[in-house]
Amino acid sequence: MTNIKADKAARMRMDDRLTAGTYNLIIGGCLVYGFLLNALIVGTCSRFFMGMNPIIFLVGYFVLCIAGIALSRSPDPAKSFLGYNLVVVPIGAVLSVSLPAYYTADILSAIVVTGAVVAVMMGLSAAFPKVFANLGGALGIALFVSLIAQLIAMLFGYGGQAFNWIFVVIFSLYIGYDWHKAQMYAKTVDNAIDSSLDLYLDIINLFLRILQIMSRSRD
Repeated sequence: MTNIKADKAARMRMDDRLTAGTYNLIIGGCLVYGFLLNALIVGTCSRFFMGMNPIIFLVGYFVLCIAGIALSRSPDPAKSFLGYNLVVVPIGAVLSVSLPAYYTADILSAIVVTGAVVAVMMGLSAAFPKVFANLGGALGIALFVSLIAQLIAMLFGYGGQAFNWIFVVIFSLYIGYDWHKAQMYAKTVDNAIDSSLDLYLDIINLFLRILQIMSRSRD
């Protein structure tokens, strides 16, 4: 926790080097790049990843994600972007294995709804910055407790929609919080890339939960 706070403080102490418009354009560009890379992986590598040994798949996923998150803390934009890719690629692999199980219509609908939620939460974050400024700790606790509760519920055979809705709310609020946090950092290329990673993870998790809700509603 101390390292996270120190890293956040260091990112705020940096001198601005970009205009707000350029800074946000880099964030948006990184997000679009990440989602397009995911789409490419899903479209071309599904069979490859489906045929992979599950243990190798899981180990590779966690190793790459951990390495990517560690690299993303570097003050060097090139290393941060490499870290971003090391997270995006394994998540793309997970999507390439999971998405074929869903109807295309549900996937497209989930993309549209996710995009609408992202736009709304960013707008609310900009309009009410004080509301989102202090949500970090509460959201972290809520996410941890909800994950543990879901795991326990699954052990007892619960398969309802309640947890999906809970996570939709949590990740929606995380988008607003991380967008606010991004605007508080110094406007540098490295901070833009780092903020993109935070938002990318929020959006992917939100998308998957919305997709599960839509799919189960259809069933």
